[in-house]
Amino acid sequence: MLLADLGADVVAVDRARVEGEALAVPATNPMTRGKRSVQLDLKAPGAIDELLGLVDQADALIDPFRPGVCERLGIGPDVALGRNPRLIYGRMTGWGQTGPWALAAGHDVDYIALSGALHAIGYAGQPPTMPINLLGDFAGGGLLLALGIASAAFERSVSGAGQVIDAAMVDGAAMIFGPFFAAAERGWGPRGTNHLDGGSHFYNVYETSDGGWMAVGAIEPAFYAELLRVLGLDDDGRQWDATAWPAWKERLAGLFAERTRADWEAAFAGTEACVAPVLAPTEVEHHEHTAAREVVVRRNGVLQPNTAPRFSRTPGEVGEPCHAGTTALADVLSSWK
Repeated sequence: MLLADLGADVVAVDRARVEGEALAVPATNPMTRGKRSVQLDLKAPGAIDELLGLVDQADALIDPFRPGVCERLGIGPDVALGRNPRLIYGRMTGWGQTGPWALAAGHDVDYIALSGALHAIGYAGQPPTMPINLLGDFAGGGLLLALGIASAAFERSVSGAGQVIDAAMVDGAAMIFGPFFAAAERGWGPRGTNHLDGGSHFYNVYETSDGGWMAVGAIEPAFYAELLRVLGLDDDGRQWDATAWPAWKERLAGLFAERTRADWEAAFAGTEACVAPVLAPTEVEHHEHTAAREVVVRRNGVLQPNTAPRFSRTPGEVGEPCHAGTTALADVLSSWK
């Protein structure tokens, strides 16, 4: 989706389906947008040759299988780059192409568990918090691979040669978690006791009287002073005294619980207290800032993110959703010539 948004002609090679079989990814899912789709039964006679015909003309090929599957099918890196030396061969897995767990099954939660990131997420005295599958699948996976493909394409403009990218979600999650490895060795405390993970009162979320939530991120002294001013509190000089944090969190929780989210939004409007409402996904399109920037858009009635990042000369585009198998392979080949 990211590559299609930014102008790539993305063709999904979908498994041929039997009559009445449901789509693995419905056409309403934003991840199908901006692509074309062809159907191939890779076990049928001649199908591999058809796929290799696409490989011959492609800039990049994304392998979503476990290690060794493409080699067994006859479309591994040696074959593909032997036919198209400029090809960027992106391999997307959870555990990576090498290592004792390379062939093991897994999901996002497993990959971020082994990366060290999951251990750090959550409140004190509670189990690690499940951060939905953002950190492994999307940030440490798809985004990492998209960056790898873009980087390899830039390098190819100099060398003229393609290469293989081993993008593993466990690697990506660990990379995103990077600063906290060093912090753990410098005395970063147990989960939920540090200033960025819910331990402090000045970097936390608080429930309002109507069941909403406000996010507070007043780390720097000037922002912290503004937070206290709006709340009508005096600074006791103990912002960074962790022993004072529980009492301070209780005080702030009591104050935020006295008024609605809208009331607090109005109170903090125009200040530099680093306080924002916690929006539900369906609210994002209506907030004054996110609406003005069109952070999310609707296409065919489906709410989805707009393209990012934003380019001054070659802006991205939210494409139409693709319906599996609706493009003829011959049409793709002719358009690439």
